[in-house]
Amino acid sequence: MVDTVIKRFGLLGRNISYSFSKGYFTDKFNNENFVGCSYENFDIPEISDFPEVIKNTTDLKGLNVTIPYKETVIPFLDKLSKKAEIIGAVNTIRITKKGKLKGYNTDYYGFKKSLEPLLLPQHKKALILGTGGASKGVAFALDELNIPYTFVSREAKENGIDYDRINATTFDNYQIIINATPVGTSPNVDAFPLIPYEFFTDKHIAYDLIYNPAETQFLKKAKQQGAQIKNGLDMLIFQAEKAWKIWNK
Repeated sequence: MVDTVIKRFGLLGRNISYSFSKGYFTDKFNNENFVGCSYENFDIPEISDFPEVIKNTTDLKGLNVTIPYKETVIPFLDKLSKKAEIIGAVNTIRITKKGKLKGYNTDYYGFKKSLEPLLLPQHKKALILGTGGASKGVAFALDELNIPYTFVSREAKENGIDYDRINATTFDNYQIIINATPVGTSPNVDAFPLIPYEFFTDKHIAYDLIYNPAETQFLKKAKQQGAQIKNGLDMLIFQAEKAWKIWNK
């Protein structure tokens, strides 16, 4: 009898117990009868620990990458897909038969696919809260959708404003507000980005990349003003399925 080939996959990040990725893929392997596949969390305190993960984990075929390593993992990779190179952030790594590491971005795909059904003619411009790796995938998706956007960060940057500048006029000009920060993620469920929520209307979309909790304070506050809300669960599923295809090329 031939032993079942073990294929190991996992999530690379820091403080990632909140993530649904492990549960999602474990259920997928069980329900779709992928015998010999496993998915585990690689929770590392610093990105400098990443080479040890690769060295010490046999049969590793692919990884998802989450906060805070979507950008800092890049120097450790052998190659990037064209889109990951343009975006400047990686959330999927494929490990080739020769042990080479290739980085991809499936975040942009998951975000785009989950946002598209919500879009109406009034949704002309987007405000992206945050400037980390996740926000880069969001920006790339908005470019593909021909939706202009502005970043919001704690300090004003190129193509960006700081939080203090957001007012009623901002909400008139930007009809899609996207939280691409980790603020409000479990277990810190009482936290929320500091924006004037009273200016949300039923003409706005509030999109939070966070999916745990299902309804963050950001979404609750926007919903109270009549905004259409969306969390990041569909994005997670779409990007995970895209990652699965990449790993099994």
